[in-house]
Amino acid sequence: MTARTGLRTTVLRWGSVVATVAIAVASCAPSAFVVAGSAAPSPAPSTAVGFRPTGATVMAKVVRVVDGDTIVVAFGGRQSKVRYIGMDTPETVDPSSPVQWMGPEASAANKALVAGRDVVLEKDVSETDQYGRLLRYVWLTNGPTWTLVDLELVEKGFAAVATFPPDVKYVDLFRAAERRARAAGIGLWGPRPS
Repeated sequence: MTARTGLRTTVLRWGSVVATVAIAVASCAPSAFVVAGSAAPSPAPSTAVGFRPTGATVMAKVVRVVDGDTIVVAFGGRQSKVRYIGMDTPETVDPSSPVQWMGPEASAANKALVAGRDVVLEKDVSETDQYGRLLRYVWLTNGPTWTLVDLELVEKGFAAVATFPPDVKYVDLFRAAERRARAAGIGLWGPRPS
């Protein structure tokens, strides 16, 4: 067995574990995430295509990118601020904090990924954070291809892992992505300008 085949087998097995856990959790959940009176159907996990949402989802349109980890979306006839789950980017808009190193780059990367796009919002456990922002994983889809934006920003070194139980569904993926970014010395893990 080659390293590549072993990795693919591990990923496929991991996908099966995620699907099994998601089904078990869903069967215990009191209700699905409902928007405007109807629940959006959640795509089923697919090991053939790869990683994709496993929980309750809703489609939304990105109205504005606030910074590297926060966006404003429209769905259900209203606009809501959404805070990405599982990661944190350097500050750029906090009036009590100076703009942090790599903050503008993280904001630009987030904007390049989602500005003006239709996204799929996936709920974990918590509805909102202490500031009233929706807590969601943010996905892009292009046919069978899914991109978890939160994870992509960690993978590219624009964000660090920041998880807060009980919202830890993809924590292992986030930690692995951060390890790869650190090992590559990119973004937050690269040399700081002097």
